[in-house]
Amino acid sequence: MALIKISDLSVAYDRKRVLSNIFLEFEAGRRYGILGPNGSGKSTLLKSILGLIDDYNGSVTVRGEDISAVRKQVVYVPQRSEIDFTFPATVEDVVSMGRYPHKRVFQRLNDKDRKIVTEALRELAIEDLRNRPIGELSGGQQQRAFLARALAQEAEILLLDEPFVGVDIPTEEKIIEVLRKLSAAGKTLLVVHHDLQAVPDYFDHVVLLNQRLVAAGPTEETFTKENLAAAFGGQLALLQQAGL
Repeated sequence: MALIKISDLSVAYDRKRVLSNIFLEFEAGRRYGILGPNGSGKSTLLKSILGLIDDYNGSVTVRGEDISAVRKQVVYVPQRSEIDFTFPATVEDVVSMGRYPHKRVFQRLNDKDRKIVTEALRELAIEDLRNRPIGELSGGQQQRAFLARALAQEAEILLLDEPFVGVDIPTEEKIIEVLRKLSAAGKTLLVVHHDLQAVPDYFDHVVLLNQRLVAAGPTEETFTKENLAAAFGGQLALLQQAGL
């Protein structure tokens, strides 16, 4: 049985169709790159899996169940533009939020939780920033902090929306290193991504969207000139950037 199964999913905002008749299955232990032009429905696909879309047709299941039954096993890192960095929280506060799904209401973090938080900070090489306000960090440091929060949740499925946007090269290298470790450990990663040149190195499977499903499958079979042209249309500059 597929880990995530999407059947005949259609989503519209203000009577404008964003996704049409999407059928997809995601398997455990793989890194999926979600690709497509602006407005193609990539972020909407992730939000549909998370149960954040109210008006849709079709079905989305995780482990054969509604997301509400398995939410603790799914973690989401939104685009940085959707995060309020003026909120008065330190890096450690943000990463500690990853433990909340495992706690009861008003239950405090224990020694095990604090150890997991420290390990996540160390994995992203930001342990020395733990007491810094999140709003004072660079874009790359902020992204590391939110990925560390995702690690602290110890979820089986990670949904990442444009995690490489606005980060420096060392941070991008650190993020992909962590993502490879996670998939090697059996975690499933769905990553909205725009840098086509990096796709063959970063993802073992790709999904190409343009409001409809253009293609999905192993990267070496699916990431082709023909499929990119079908997904991106006249955006030839993107194809040239990909070396195709």
